Amino acid sequence: MSKTLILLFHPDLNRSRANAALAGAARRLPEVEVVDMYALYPDGQIDADREVARLLSADRLVLQFPIQWYSTPPLLKAWQDAVLTRMYYIAYKTEGCRLEGKPLLVVATAGNVPEAYAPDGANKFTMAELLRPLEATAHRCGLPWQPPFLVYRADKRDDLSLHSAAKDYAAILETWRRQDRQRFLVEAWG
Repeated sequence: MSKTLILLFHPDLNRSRANAALAGAARRLPEVEVVDMYALYPDGQIDADREVARLLSADRLVLQFPIQWYSTPPLLKAWQDAVLTRMYYIAYKTEGCRLEGKPLLVVATAGNVPEAYAPDGANKFTMAELLRPLEATAHRCGLPWQPPFLVYRADKRDDLSLHSAAKDYAAILETWRRQDRQRFLVEAWG
């Protein structure tokens, strides 16, 4: 069975309407596992064995988080340090090489409007520039980079707008799963 693994890095999911709506829509899909990483690791101590096993059991990977001060939440960086460092620098032949080829989708929420993320905008840098470290990580780990799914004005959206964003997210995940399944069938049956 093909599986999409969503690692959700929100420091306070109970206060997030946007990330909660996105995660809720994803949880309703078949073959999707959503893991609330802050609930799992409130002390910030990542269980690398558990996380490596989780990654290796997935077919597609999603990192979901709010943009905070132009970066990812601290636990996501701690996860990268504990898990990816182990997989790619310590145990590449037994772990890292087995993760390569699994596509990676970044799903990020931001508080400002899209126009703010431009050279002449309030934040000066595009979202693509702010996400460049994650794209570099995906490249280094051999994880095919997918176009990020971004939700702007995350804390200012009304219920209808959040529902629409969650529906769009679910549609992307479902299309991604179907494309993988079709690719598998073509490879298996020619």
